[in-house]
Amino acid sequence: MASFGDIGVAAGINILFAVAFLLAFAFLRLQPINDRVYFPKWYIKGLRSSPMHLGSSVSKFVNLDWRSYVRFLNWVPDALSMPEPELIDHAGLDSAVYLQIYLLGLKVFVPVALLAWSILVPVNWTNNTLAKALATDKVQYSDIDKLSISNIPYGSLRFWTHIVMAYAFTFWTCYTLLKEYATVAKMRLHFLASERRRPDQFTVLVRNVPPDPDESVSELVEHFFMVNHPNHYLTNQVVINANKLAELVNEKKSKQNWLDYFQIKYSRNQSKRPMTKTGFLGLCGTKVDVIDYQTAEIERLSKEVIFWLTTNFVPAATVSAVTYFDDGDCDYVCEHCLQPLLIV
Repeated sequence: MASFGDIGVAAGINILFAVAFLLAFAFLRLQPINDRVYFPKWYIKGLRSSPMHLGSSVSKFVNLDWRSYVRFLNWVPDALSMPEPELIDHAGLDSAVYLQIYLLGLKVFVPVALLAWSILVPVNWTNNTLAKALATDKVQYSDIDKLSISNIPYGSLRFWTHIVMAYAFTFWTCYTLLKEYATVAKMRLHFLASERRRPDQFTVLVRNVPPDPDESVSELVEHFFMVNHPNHYLTNQVVINANKLAELVNEKKSKQNWLDYFQIKYSRNQSKRPMTKTGFLGLCGTKVDVIDYQTAEIERLSKEVIFWLTTNFVPAATVSAVTYFDDGDCDYVCEHCLQPLLIV
């Protein structure tokens, strides 16, 4: 049974940790050794040089200027008042999106809190259900419980207030998330459009290419885009998921290393062939000649690699292809896609 004191203690602990993390961030941000971590964009643009090349040996790693510690929060009002294009140019798109997340929290929770305190709290507080329960059944409660739904009597019409407000809170949250998603997606598209042209800006990822018995995937994709976008299509590259192949190759390398090890060991002492068990960690299972066993395993894995290569490059097994457009068509596709953040 929580009380106002319990909530105050919990809030105090959270505030204490928040202040501690803020101070740790401010301290680490001011140290020369972390300068590249906190200002990477400035280094890329050549606007900032490493302070580790200046000053004494101690000042290369620790900031000894006490005035910088006094002004450690000056960047907060500057970041909040900075126009969005300038903030993106100054600190990157991630920083602008991070501020949008904070604004999203305010947009969601401030109206919800105001509605809850102006409607739900009076509805709950003006009942005497808990007081009657204390008198009849000796039920213990606190002032916090009087703010909750437990203070409404069974079968009361006041429950409709909670149902309506639950729908209102859910609708407002979903609406705000949808609008914020569109805002972030638009920010990303404008950021990509304003950057220097790169190959990935001319690329669209095409998934689930249907198999054709008469054409390879590359030929099928090329034929489709040459017919529908003859003036903008450039080329395509077929890609597949090769994780299984990587596992087979790594396992084969491991087996080869063990084979080399046992062959060297046997060459130094040929009086007895090295033996092992085929079970877990060589502790159980059938006892076999380890050199013959590893050689057989390598041959088996080599066959599996060849089989994988021959069966996974057929059109039916290929899952995606990359197609290149000019930037105008790529922008059009991004703007009209329901999920533009999935466009490569």
